[in-house]
Amino acid sequence: MTDPNDDDKPLSPEQAAIVSRVRWLMVISGLATMLGIAVVIGVIGYRVFKSDGRAGPVEAVALIPKGGRVVQTAVAGDRIVVTIDVGGALEVRTYDAATLRPEGRLRFAVEP
Repeated sequence: MTDPNDDDKPLSPEQAAIVSRVRWLMVISGLATMLGIAVVIGVIGYRVFKSDGRAGPVEAVALIPKGGRVVQTAVAGDRIVVTIDVGGALEVRTYDAATLRPEGRLRFAVEP
């Protein structure tokens, strides 16, 4: 009994051209897949190493003067703005939102 899927017969030139074209398409799709995987791994690596050394959430304690109270907080771009009432005088403090480091202080005083 003969097997209908017997591969002992040589391919015709048309069949050989089709097999060659399919092999070429498989090589191209394999390279495109590898390139896509490399891009994804590259983006992940860039994000991990470009995180400014931050491994997780930043925690900080900001001290305000005794008797002072926070009146208002706001976010302005990449800054956190805190308005504090200190004995009737207003003070505005700004902090970097990513690191929570103090960036500036603005005090308001009444003219004499």
